This record gives sequence, structure tokens and C-alpha cells, in this order.
Amino acid sequence: MSSRAAEAVRLLTVKGETLAVAESLTGGLVAAEITSVPGASKVFRGSVTAYATELKHGLIGVDATLLAQRGAVDPQVAAEMAAGVRKALGADWGIATTGVAGPDPQDGQPVGTVYVAVSGPSVTDSVFAGGGKVKHLRLNGDRAEIRMESVRSVLALLLGELAGEQTGNERAQDTERNGGF
Repeated sequence: MSSRAAEAVRLLTVKGETLAVAESLTGGLVAAEITSVPGASKVFRGSVTAYATELKHGLIGVDATLLAQRGAVDPQVAAEMAAGVRKALGADWGIATTGVAGPDPQDGQPVGTVYVAVSGPSVTDSVFAGGGKVKHLRLNGDRAEIRMESVRSVLALLLGELAGEQTGNERAQDTERNGGF
């Protein structure tokens, strides 16, 4: 169990919110990391491992034209995966991974090209439909290292959003306690 997964479960539990995961190159590793945390069942709705490109459309609603034009390794695909799994599984938050773990390039993208995404109630700084935040990674290493770093990166992205939202809420509460000053 990772400390990032444990912290994500803790923050989601405190907030009373839920999480869903859409995975491609990580093949279920993100869901495994989250569910290794005791108490994860309070917050984890489930996951979709959409390894095949057509499943990204069929199961979680990624735009078929986008997939046909750009392939599965694309920032907007990642954003739509996160938003789509969030909607499909009825969660407050959705996170997603898509990329190339190797050994061969895919969709014209070199090995180590990864996109991780988060979609949630406070994530609005995106040009993508449905909101969401996407991070582009260029990872080195073998297939296993690329996949594990993708897990760490998507959990870090989620934590950044959860912690940022919590900080904002704490400030709002402080303002109320201090009479609005």
C-alpha cells in the first residue's frame, strides 16, 4: 500500500466523497493500490480497465471520433476517461491513465508517453469538455517502471486536487469564524 493511496482514501473519507478509476496502460494497478488501503470500500466505487481502444468509447464514453483521429494516447482522451468513469460509476471523482508502457510505440507516440487525468467537483481549470486536469508525462525505464510511475503520478494528481479543495474549504470556514475578515 502506498502512502499516496492511503492519503487519498483518508481525504475522500473525511470529505464523504467517492472515487472511480479508468485505466489503460496501468491495467488495474491504480485500483489495486487504492483497494490495498484498509477502509477503501467507504470511498472506492470501482474501476474500468479499458485496455482496448474501442472499450474506451463503449464503456466510458470517450468520443469515438477523437479516438479515431488521435488514438488512445492523447490528453483529451485522458480527460474524457476520467470524466466518463466518474459519470458511469456515479462517483464524485474520476481518475484515468492512458499511455505507452512499451516495448513498442503506439499511435505515433514513443514509449514513456503517458497522460494522467482527474475529474472532480472542484476541477475546472481545463480546456477539455466536462472539466478535468491532465498531466503529460515523459517517463523513462522499462515497462514495469513506466506503469508504476503512472500509478504514482495519477494518485499525486488526485491528491493535489483533494488537498487544494480541502485548503479552500478550510479558508472559507476560517473566514466565517472570523466574521468575514
